[in-house]
Amino acid sequence: MALVSYKCPNCGGSVVFDPKKQKFCCEFCMSEFTKEEMEAAALKSTETSGTQEESSVADTAQNNNAGSTKQKEDALVYICPSCGAEVVTDATTAATFCYYCHNPVVLSGKLSGEFLPDYVIPFAMDKKKATGIFLDWIKKKKYIPDDFFSKDQIEKFSGVYFPYLMYSCRVDGRIQAEGEKNRTWVTGNIRYTEHKKYRMERAGQLDVKNVTRNALKKNNSALVEGVLPFDMEKLQPFDMGYLSGFQAEKRDMEKESLTPEVESEVKQYTVEQLKADVMGQYSAVRVDQSDTNIRDARWHYALLPVWILTYRDKAGKDELYYFAMNGQTGKICGKLPVAKGKLVKLFLEIFVPVAAILMIGGWFL
Repeated sequence: MALVSYKCPNCGGSVVFDPKKQKFCCEFCMSEFTKEEMEAAALKSTETSGTQEESSVADTAQNNNAGSTKQKEDALVYICPSCGAEVVTDATTAATFCYYCHNPVVLSGKLSGEFLPDYVIPFAMDKKKATGIFLDWIKKKKYIPDDFFSKDQIEKFSGVYFPYLMYSCRVDGRIQAEGEKNRTWVTGNIRYTEHKKYRMERAGQLDVKNVTRNALKKNNSALVEGVLPFDMEKLQPFDMGYLSGFQAEKRDMEKESLTPEVESEVKQYTVEQLKADVMGQYSAVRVDQSDTNIRDARWHYALLPVWILTYRDKAGKDELYYFAMNGQTGKICGKLPVAKGKLVKLFLEIFVPVAAILMIGGWFL
């Protein structure tokens, strides 16, 4: 399996995708390239060398060195094509950094064949903006350990493309229901109530697009599903170049394991939509019978952008906490640690003065 490092057509430096500019930028000569320009440069490079490369300008290490040279349990070791250092990953990592030369590398073989994504949503926020949003948000949290937002922690703030499977289909739905209309009026001293019941039937067709599910087993599902939804109108055909400068994971879940749950959700949603279509005309609607038929079902595989910061509280139960942010929309979710010392301080600041006042007033006597 080859490690691919994307290179600048002008100087040969590392090229990464810039979310703010939506361009590929060289970290050395500061050149900027559109996706089309990178593809054109890759084509020219291929024609010149007479070899088949990735669809971007890339330096690929030799197969006997850049493949999986060592494997220990789930850890895989590769050779960085820039400095020759070992890059350690796990079985699902598809893009990462060399910890010695900090060169961004893409493990091209991880995203091929059945694991080749159909789509990607590029990051729309760079690390600077994401960090600013995090710091503004954390200021409102009074009882968070200082270590959670320390300088060392901020440096670990990472942009990760997480794998998601997206389900689309058409649903033919039909319901039979009973509707009720109530009317009340007063004549003289008498209050009248009228109940009318109606039998009804509704049918319709629903187009369902991109019901999204986490596709990585090792993920905390609350983390990756908490940043949903994404704007699926911004989906782009997958290009490996978007991963340069970020981390990425490949999916390790199959659509078959997700299909029953998603189909049940889609059918239930269809019935609810048909019921909602008539709710405004009646005081109450009770569905007696429903029938749904799914057709044209299809799954797509996409890598979607998430900024993430994790924190392990070693002083407590060694529990993992996190901050996650949608790298496209900025939606935030998190599981935050609590600093017990700050809570104790708060308790003393409130309890001691109150206790002193009560003792002076004789309440404790």
